[in-house]
Amino acid sequence: MEVKLKVHGILSDPKTETQIVILRDEGNAEILPIWVGVAEGNAIRFALEGIVPPRPMTHDLLKGLLDHLGVQLQKVVVNEIKNNTYYATLHMLTRGTTYTVDARPSDAIALALRTGIPIFATDEVLKKKSSENLDLWLEKLNPKDFGQYDA
Repeated sequence: MEVKLKVHGILSDPKTETQIVILRDEGNAEILPIWVGVAEGNAIRFALEGIVPPRPMTHDLLKGLLDHLGVQLQKVVVNEIKNNTYYATLHMLTRGTTYTVDARPSDAIALALRTGIPIFATDEVLKKKSSENLDLWLEKLNPKDFGQYDA
């Protein structure tokens, strides 16, 4: 089963010099933090803030290619965790056939935001991320840390 999530915010992690994308379900019962690189976090932030760079970013290029080829992106699913690394799939439709393509969650989220498609996580992923340390870390976060996003 899959749970629909939205990007709730992006935090900077000063200890690791990475960014954390916070995904939440509509009822705020589930939180899924995904650590991403600075460039990937900025690509997501640009999409959230509606910033259009003077030249297309990689995710803009990919969206343009999909549009030009008539490929409809249907959804993104964060579907696995292995050794604290998240994995995702892009679900696409073209000429009546459905395809899935593996992707990094950061790229999948950046593309989902640019195309307006939904983001999901499997129940298995949401169960695996639930460790005591992560839950304690999340509880200590201040709502101001999340920013003003809810895409």
